[in-house]
Amino acid sequence: MKKIQINERRDFLKKSGVIAAAVSLGATSSLTAADSKIKNKLPKWRGFNLLDFFNPEADKGRKNPEKYFQWMADWGFDFVRVPISYPSYLDFDRSRPILREEVLNFDENRLQEIDKLVDTAHKYGLHVSLNLHRAPGFCINAGFIEPYNLWKDQEALDAFCAHWEMWAKRYKSISAKKLSFDLVNEPYMRADPNDQHSPGGPVPVEDYHRVAKAAVETIKSVKKKRLVIADGNSGGGVAVPELADLDLHQSCRGYHPHLISHFKAPWSYKDVDSLPTPTWPGEINGVMHNKQTLEKYYEPWVDLLRKGVGVHCGECGAFNKTPHDVFLAWFEDVLDIMHENGIGFGIWEFSGTFGILNSGREDVDYENWYGEKLDRKYLNLLMKYA
Repeated sequence: MKKIQINERRDFLKKSGVIAAAVSLGATSSLTAADSKIKNKLPKWRGFNLLDFFNPEADKGRKNPEKYFQWMADWGFDFVRVPISYPSYLDFDRSRPILREEVLNFDENRLQEIDKLVDTAHKYGLHVSLNLHRAPGFCINAGFIEPYNLWKDQEALDAFCAHWEMWAKRYKSISAKKLSFDLVNEPYMRADPNDQHSPGGPVPVEDYHRVAKAAVETIKSVKKKRLVIADGNSGGGVAVPELADLDLHQSCRGYHPHLISHFKAPWSYKDVDSLPTPTWPGEINGVMHNKQTLEKYYEPWVDLLRKGVGVHCGECGAFNKTPHDVFLAWFEDVLDIMHENGIGFGIWEFSGTFGILNSGREDVDYENWYGEKLDRKYLNLLMKYA
């Protein structure tokens, strides 16, 4: 892959250095004296999700050029989360839904594409969090027809563990400092798996515990020191203290209130044109939301830290329809709360509708950054915490 030219590199570092020097690196803490002694057992990773294998058809993924990894590192970020749809690395007939007998048809050529992403991230000093966004028997996104239910069927759980055993063995030689495993994205029970707007709620805790326990024991049997992370319940936002007895940590979300983070997102709302334009601070459905209500929302996650469970925010940010000034004001409060509690973050994407590059927002004066459209205000906000 073509490297950035030396002169471009010098210009890049010059620009980045000026910006970094101009941005405050601190954030005012509101923690009590007791809370200030809380130690997060997970590193304060800060970075982005990369969606190269988010699509079940890997060829349709967003392949991030090497320069993106370099820019992340040069801007002070140290983390990439890779949400993977498991069919993206299988060999089967894609003209129909996957069958039970096909869920372990690992395709070595496709697996090597994931290896390449991991290797490139490590080349630039970025920690990689490998996540099954769609796992055998479950995906938070509707429309995928799975042959069974991860939360209820033993055959699905056996396949789930087989996938994690494969990954654990494949990357056994990689240090836990460089690689972690995020078991399954955003556990959720939807009434109709094929309707994105169908009502739903948390996975029964006993089912989540059983699935997580089996998977973490499978991974640890291969490499005991591997860091394993479980997403919050009910779509990622609900802390799960019932998992505290397992040898894993947890991942929260930075999507509250949802009207701000997913304003006019068509996969979240049926009638996007009827939504009230959010403000921050402001009322949502008659309830005032501000930094204090955010602190209350994240308190269960701080309680996990007190129990000795590490916490990281695996996904956060906002869709490109949220007014930019509202988004930045809200998200600074979110990041400030995480910073105060030693919790790192992974923006949903680097380049795209949630990203700092090429987001397609209509209310941003983009900076031309080596041919990319850079949201400088957004980057400056993130660099306060990088």
